[in-house]
Amino acid sequence: MLTPAHIARAVSAALDEDAPWGDLTSETFIPADARATARLVTREDGVFSGGAVFAAAFTLSDPTCAVEQHLADGARMRAGDVVATVVGPARAVLTAERIGLNFAQRMSGIATLTRRYVDAVAGTGVRIADTRKTTPGLRAIERAAVRDGGGSNHRFSLSDAVMVKDNHLGVLAGAGPGDVTAALRTAIARLPHTTHVEVEVDRIEQIEPVLAAGIHTIMLDNFSLDDLRRGVDQVAGRAVVEASGGVRLDTVRAIAGTGVDVISVGALTHSAAALDLGLDLAVSAS
Repeated sequence: MLTPAHIARAVSAALDEDAPWGDLTSETFIPADARATARLVTREDGVFSGGAVFAAAFTLSDPTCAVEQHLADGARMRAGDVVATVVGPARAVLTAERIGLNFAQRMSGIATLTRRYVDAVAGTGVRIADTRKTTPGLRAIERAAVRDGGGSNHRFSLSDAVMVKDNHLGVLAGAGPGDVTAALRTAIARLPHTTHVEVEVDRIEQIEPVLAAGIHTIMLDNFSLDDLRRGVDQVAGRAVVEASGGVRLDTVRAIAGTGVDVISVGALTHSAAALDLGLDLAVSAS
């Protein structure tokens, strides 16, 4: 989903925010004909993500900048690894430096955290998925980082799939179980047959009325481990089972062991720390 148009929009906006009337420092102190070579170096172990976004910061600043990526997106990095090299006009390289680093650090942090979750459930067959808890305007970028970390993407937007959450079900709060089933069936009948339908429940007793409507995925939200096991047994293969809510690195393996199919983790995007990357730069006369 991370298209060149997404990248150009996000990076251009960031460059405009950072230097709305140009880079006063570089334009004052750096000769116009000076050239720079910069190396993107990781200061800590992790997973790299954001090569195309990093490169766009420089090429959008000056199309004569050349960026060579030495590690692929999704590759594991060791502290000291040279990830990419930038060559171009020194003013452009210095102007784009912070924006390129911000994106690469953010995306690599997300990819690194995602890989930790994926590694934690290795061998269980469970998918680790992100959520819509992303930075506004940067969803495609952050979700690309999740994929680079070995994770999966949930629905991209409200337009992609039906997801009936607790607040939607609250509209039907006064109805009995049969009415919830009927309401879901009626709504599903109005959808194209290709539309995926997921329903979130937070109590065991909600499972059967929801499944009776013929949904595709059921989300068990904030269930205890025992209730997750009971829920999986009750679903019995009639829908994909997703676990969500309060998932942490120290609990995700146990959640995977309950038999769920997918574990969605908001922390992948809303709580990932930026990875420490630096740009080592050398300037020379033209």
